Amino acid sequence: MIAENIKSEVVGVDISIETTTYAIVDVRGNILAEDSFPTIDYPDVNKFVAELSEKIIELVEANGGYERIRSIGMSSPSASSVSGCIENAANLPWKGIVPMAAMLRDRLGLAVALSNDAHVSALGEYTFGSAHGMKNFIIISLGVGLGSCFFTEGADHVGHLGYAGEFGHTCVVDDGRLCGCGHKGCLEAYAGASGIIRTAREMMAESDAPSLMRTLTKLSPRTIFECCEQGDVMAQKVFKQTGYILGLGLANYASIIDPEAIILTGGISHAGKWLLDPVQESFEEHVFGNMKGKVKIFLSKLNDRERDVLGASALAWSVPEYSLFK
Repeated sequence: MIAENIKSEVVGVDISIETTTYAIVDVRGNILAEDSFPTIDYPDVNKFVAELSEKIIELVEANGGYERIRSIGMSSPSASSVSGCIENAANLPWKGIVPMAAMLRDRLGLAVALSNDAHVSALGEYTFGSAHGMKNFIIISLGVGLGSCFFTEGADHVGHLGYAGEFGHTCVVDDGRLCGCGHKGCLEAYAGASGIIRTAREMMAESDAPSLMRTLTKLSPRTIFECCEQGDVMAQKVFKQTGYILGLGLANYASIIDPEAIILTGGISHAGKWLLDPVQESFEEHVFGNMKGKVKIFLSKLNDRERDVLGASALAWSVPEYSLFK
C-alpha cells in the first residue's frame, strides 16, 4: 500500500519557568512559525493547557492547517518521558502530578510526547547543535534550576522512571541550604540562580568591603555578572565560589559517565570567564586522574530558545503517530 498524505511538520513546545514558546517545525528543522506567552500568568494548569491549545490551533491554522501536523513534542522542568507527567516541579506553579501530555493530547487530538527540559535540550544539541556527531556527552542547563542529561553511545539515558540526570538535586553540602525540592545541600541551591544570589547576599553580610552589588536595586546573576565586568572584586568572588562547587559536581558526574564533552546551556552559562574559569579549574582538580585534560567543557552555540524548541520538535517525531483527524 502506498502511503498518502505524509505529514511533514510537528509542533515543538518549550515550557520554562517564565515563558512558554511554541513553534511549527518541518522535517529539516526549519522553524516555520513561532510565538510565546507568559507561563507565570497561568497558576491554574487547566487554564494553562486551554490557553496553550488555543494558541497552537491559531498558529497552525494560520500556517498551513492542521492536516500538515504529525505530532507535538513538549519540554518542561520535572517532566518524565516515561509517565508523560510533570511531577512535583520545584519551580513551576503547578504542584503534584500533572498529566500534561494526556491533557494536551485530549484537547488537540494529536500524539504528544513530553520530556524533561534538560533531556530535550540534549536532544536539540545532538540533532542540530554542538553535540552533533558525539555519542557520549553531558548537557548541563544553568538557570533558575539546574538540570542535566547525558547521552551514552548515541542515546539519552532516561532511567527507570524517567528521572535520570537530576544533577541539580545531588547533595554537595551535608545539611546545607534548603533547596526548592525540600532537601538540604543540593547543588541547585548553590549554582542555580537563587543560590548565586544567596551567595552574594551572604558575602555582603559577612564583610564591610565595598561592592557595586550593594547599590543594585535588583540582585540577579546578570547584574552580578555586570558588576564583575566593572572590576567588582566581591562580585567576582561570588562566581568564583559558584564555579568551584559547580566544577566539583561536574567532576563527580564526568568521573562516572566518562563523556567526550560537557556542554553548558542556559542564562547563567553566559557569565563568561567569571564562572567558566573557576569551573574548569575545579573540574580538573577533582576529576578522575586518567580523565584530566581530556573532557571538553564549552558553551552551546545554539540560542537557548531555538535549541529547546528544536529539541521538542525532534522529540515529537519519536512518538507513534495518532490523530483524531485521519
